Amino acid sequence: MKNKDLLKEENKELMQALSQALKEDDEDAMAEAFAVFATGVQERIMEEYKDLRQSKDATILASRGIRQLTGEEKTFYQAWIDAAKSANPKQALIDINKAMPETIIDEVIDDMRESHELLSEIDFINCQGAVKMIINADNIDLATWGALNSAISTELAGKIDLLNMTLAKLTAFIPVPKDMFVRGLGPEWLDNYVRIILSEASSAGLEKGILKGTGKDQPIGMCKNLDGAVTQGVYADKAKVSLKTLEPKEYCAAVAPLAKKPDSVGGYRTVPEVMLVVNPVDYIQRVVPSSTVRATDGTYKNNIFPYPTKVVQSAALDEGEAIMGIAKKYFMGVAAGDSGMIEYSDEYQFLEDNRVYITKLYGMGRPKDNNAFQYLDVSNLQPAPMKVEITNTVDNPVNTKAKA
Repeated sequence: MKNKDLLKEENKELMQALSQALKEDDEDAMAEAFAVFATGVQERIMEEYKDLRQSKDATILASRGIRQLTGEEKTFYQAWIDAAKSANPKQALIDINKAMPETIIDEVIDDMRESHELLSEIDFINCQGAVKMIINADNIDLATWGALNSAISTELAGKIDLLNMTLAKLTAFIPVPKDMFVRGLGPEWLDNYVRIILSEASSAGLEKGILKGTGKDQPIGMCKNLDGAVTQGVYADKAKVSLKTLEPKEYCAAVAPLAKKPDSVGGYRTVPEVMLVVNPVDYIQRVVPSSTVRATDGTYKNNIFPYPTKVVQSAALDEGEAIMGIAKKYFMGVAAGDSGMIEYSDEYQFLEDNRVYITKLYGMGRPKDNNAFQYLDVSNLQPAPMKVEITNTVDNPVNTKAKA
């Protein structure tokens, strides 16, 4: 039997095909990849249920992802199970009129943060049904010395944005095998399955939107120019900055613009660390060779940057491109859509002997200001140079040492 960490590693492998299909907007490939992913999750859940269904040890169950539910969560899942067993599950779900508790969305977000680095780095929250969220759009200081007069009030008010959380909708499909209900899996086991499906399937779509979303019916990506042209709701990309080496002068030249507040505000800000998001292939072939040096003892040291940097790999980016920025300057909020109802869908059939349910997540994301992220071209990123020292004396034959 596998523990929760091993299962998460397997989930990552299963999600690679889904992420690639999503990036290419290939609906057939998405359906096929999702079917493979859901089947794998279902098989593991059923296998664990057979082994652990008699267990009352909360610690053992928790290590397999089975958590203690609140009373509201239990009621919700039990109503779903009862509806699924009925002759007309579609109508039964409408009749029970129970929304998915916000605590489940909280758990899904926690699961996504835990297994996806990008989502753990940004400002990612559950909006809990809020229609609009207030964000400090231009990163101004929302405090001022002296008497508060109308001029200052107007200035502050002009820098606060309301981000409409209903602009983008992420539909999550939850194929549940009939066996899962027939064999008597209780609310706790259904919760485990639902959270895995929701967190992994939703995170693939979220990463694409966060990094490269157009702004039209989806988030505004980190690579977009907030001050540029917007054509029919679509934001233009920022101009790419070429990064050819990680030498201090060139790398810090790419970092420096992040320390400037937006032009509309002026001034500067401290940047203790930057996040560098790259395609997994680029990380192996370009970033590792560029950020690896040989120590005096002959060993290699990885991820050596001239400025504090957190490297995040994401399949949502193409090879040759990267995004650098201040992670917490990206806001992403999600909430259960349509009051968090679970609906039965007969329009989609990913797998045989599965009933497909859907739930809608509403959300929106955008950079908090236009100077928070740089769009990079890393296609010509060069390996770190290796310095060679040669000494040759009469008493000492030629000795070649590689130094960092």
